[in-house]
Amino acid sequence: MNLLIIGINHTSAPVELREKVAFTPDQLEVALNDISTHAGLQEVAILSTCNRTEIIASGDNIQSLRITSWLADYHQIDPADLEHSIYILTDNEAVLHAMRVASGLDSMVVGEPQILGQFKDCFDQARQFGTLGGELDHLSQTSFRVAKKVRTETAIGKSSVSVASTSVTLAQQLFSDLSDCNILIIGAGETSGLVGRHLVSAGIKHITVANRTLKNARRLAHELGGSAIDLQSIPTKLPETDIVIASTAAPLPILGKGTVERALKSRKHRPILMVDLAVPRDIEPEVSELRDIYLYSVDDLQQIVDTNINSRQEAARDAETILTEEISSYRTRHQTKGAEEKLVRFRDHHNDIKTEELERAVARLQKGADPTEVLTQLANQLTNKIIHIPSVQLKAAIDDDAEDLVAIISTLYNLDDNLE
Repeated sequence: MNLLIIGINHTSAPVELREKVAFTPDQLEVALNDISTHAGLQEVAILSTCNRTEIIASGDNIQSLRITSWLADYHQIDPADLEHSIYILTDNEAVLHAMRVASGLDSMVVGEPQILGQFKDCFDQARQFGTLGGELDHLSQTSFRVAKKVRTETAIGKSSVSVASTSVTLAQQLFSDLSDCNILIIGAGETSGLVGRHLVSAGIKHITVANRTLKNARRLAHELGGSAIDLQSIPTKLPETDIVIASTAAPLPILGKGTVERALKSRKHRPILMVDLAVPRDIEPEVSELRDIYLYSVDDLQQIVDTNINSRQEAARDAETILTEEISSYRTRHQTKGAEEKLVRFRDHHNDIKTEELERAVARLQKGADPTEVLTQLANQLTNKIIHIPSVQLKAAIDDDAEDLVAIISTLYNLDDNLE
């Protein structure tokens, strides 16, 4: 098969090393052509994400040491730094690994969907820059098909496994159309920004960011395409708010039961989803006692996340079963493909012999040679050239007591039947 994957990922190397060997999109064209030349690769693709860098190669006489040396040289790092972090996979192991990567089974967050697009892009780039051939194209198409099958036939990507994405899932369950909802994000830190970006990706259009420091609120609001207010303005904004996401470092609750109760009356008891991601809490626990309030603490969300992670782990086991079946099919298809290629070469070889001898015979006839003599010589030459190699191999097999090979040759040429 002559397939090789060399790489590092989040399980084999620390982030400091992963950063050093990562490739930017602008580097790929030069890198792909450079490694093809210096490592003698017939086909090569490079997959580079925040969690992994992998060189996927195919060709004759691939040398992993040359590829590893090239990777170290390209990024100007000591090869010894890679020694204990790099993994090398060949042929069937490489195929199975590619399928697992594309399916999200080898990701830091099992089942995450981004890797499938990144996986596809790496082969598209290899095609664009002229380093993709038949072997890697077959690998990419098979892995992509298997990944889609895993997502269709298992629950690998159906459950949220982060607090931020779970917040969005809860909102989608409560409100049919998030684009019509008004969102109030209390806090302008990293968690607030992460949840905000998830909400924007889910179709949220009306976002207000409230923060003690108005400058920071404006910064995040600008990123999310929303508006900014200070904490004192929250009671005024709350009656028109459908979803509240709270994540500050305040030592005391920012939203109390009374403030929320007054907002509900103004809303005529239209429901409000409140997600309190802060520790200590930003929203008084007593708020959950109010009708039409759906309040979730960070512990509530973590329980959901843990349940979903278990669900994904079960789905991952189902997915591994699919991959086991697919790798068997891949081997069968590859062997069949190899046999077909050998049959083509077998036919081409004998056609070349036929053409060469026929040209010689025609040339002799054109010079006036006796037709019977020409035909006799043509038949003798064709026979001698066709049986020469099989005769040598058969004699060697007999001398070496290679009974299996002798039996194959006998079957191939129907020798036993001819003796009867």
